[in-house]
Amino acid sequence: MNVDALRQGQSIPLTDDYTMSLIRHEDMVDILAMLANPNVTTYLFFAPAPDALYHGFFDPIIEDTVQAIAEDRWPEHPTVIIRDHQGQYMGMGGLAQVMLLAGNMEVGYQLPEHAWGKGIATAICRALTQLAFTTLDVHKLTADCYGQNAGSYKTLEKCGFRREGCLTGYYKVEHGADDRLFYGMTAEQYAEMV
Repeated sequence: MNVDALRQGQSIPLTDDYTMSLIRHEDMVDILAMLANPNVTTYLFFAPAPDALYHGFFDPIIEDTVQAIAEDRWPEHPTVIIRDHQGQYMGMGGLAQVMLLAGNMEVGYQLPEHAWGKGIATAICRALTQLAFTTLDVHKLTADCYGQNAGSYKTLEKCGFRREGCLTGYYKVEHGADDRLFYGMTAEQYAEMV
């Protein structure tokens, strides 16, 4: 993975069929369309929500990314956009710095419905895990998901994450409650995998 090109704002290969690049303002149209789909937002605790909430979350990340590219540094929360070779939006992923804990980050990914079942989430998770441990000096990478979101936790498990905990009945859902699952990986565990 050409991390220097990615850091400089260039599009790089994610797989043979897809590319990834750091998030830009023009990507918001595709992100908002994805987050308008109730099938996508089923397992997102922050959605559905008004577009203003999404802008309030993503706009500062985009602004920091623009500035980071200009300064040739990594953004505080590296966020990547995935596209196919025709430019169609295929999803996004990100690494979020855990507040006040240097070296701890969270990994996440969201895909539009047309991108499900193509291995994209696994490719994003693997690429961001590699970036975290080999470039960003992360010592602990974590993720969480709904207990019923088998696609998400199976992706994490395929990428070598270990289930580290469960909060039973954490999320209120339409028909009852769902658990919150926690997954993690240390730098040492990553080194053993590669």
